[in-house]
Amino acid sequence: MGKDDLIDDIDADGDRKFVTALARGLDVLRCFRPYETNLTNQEIAQRTGLPKPTISRLTHTLRKLDYLVYSERTGTYRLGAGVLALGFGVLSSIEMTDRAREELAALCDEGPNPHITSALAEQHRMRAVYTTVHRSKEAIALTINVGARLPLFYSAIGRAILVGMTEKQRTALVDQGLAQLPDERERIISSVEKGLRDYEEHGLCTGFGEWRKDVNGLAVPVFSLNGDRIYGLNVGGPSFFVEPDQLLEHYAERVKRAAHNLSSGAPGKPAA
Repeated sequence: MGKDDLIDDIDADGDRKFVTALARGLDVLRCFRPYETNLTNQEIAQRTGLPKPTISRLTHTLRKLDYLVYSERTGTYRLGAGVLALGFGVLSSIEMTDRAREELAALCDEGPNPHITSALAEQHRMRAVYTTVHRSKEAIALTINVGARLPLFYSAIGRAILVGMTEKQRTALVDQGLAQLPDERERIISSVEKGLRDYEEHGLCTGFGEWRKDVNGLAVPVFSLNGDRIYGLNVGGPSFFVEPDQLLEHYAERVKRAAHNLSSGAPGKPAA
């Protein structure tokens, strides 16, 4: 787990309503990854920084509640059906996710480049978490799935979420990031300022080899109909198939129109 993913990094000092035991249990669940689905108590303890006896009590409780499943043969835990039910509950409650699918498909399938992948993401701490993805059908494409987490400050989709926030919201989040990652202060500030400049000049955020050198992309903010939630919507692909000039020429207006449709509730329709 990255430092920005830990509950301990949240300033709960003096918060009488903050339930540390619940926070630690959620930290345990966050230890599991798509390619690391089975973990021992020792591995979980190492990832969370919590004592092994504490982890043993937490995993026992989560197992009783069907959030974890224990294997006697391997001595490891994996996520159970209870977590899946929670995940589906979250996705089903995000009306935006359902409406976004048609727009994402149109961005990918009706544009000139078959290597394009499009996604919708929402901010969680210092990450942009993908809630919906429409992947290219080409053999060589971005292998990113729902649940993938991109750096909020360094990815185009993360910066798109940031520029969609109020100045107060954005400043608070940047301050939190600077406190957690003091060694990256200059990079964080520079990246956020770049996102603001991009959005002011072009109405979108660019990411050309910044998050990953082999990935180019564009992103824009999207707002829920009631204004309570801010998302990022992106298009992009492998840099050797998806060039910055092509994205700006053929996809900039498309992705902005898709964001407008989603933010205004307009029915999805192909972007000409």
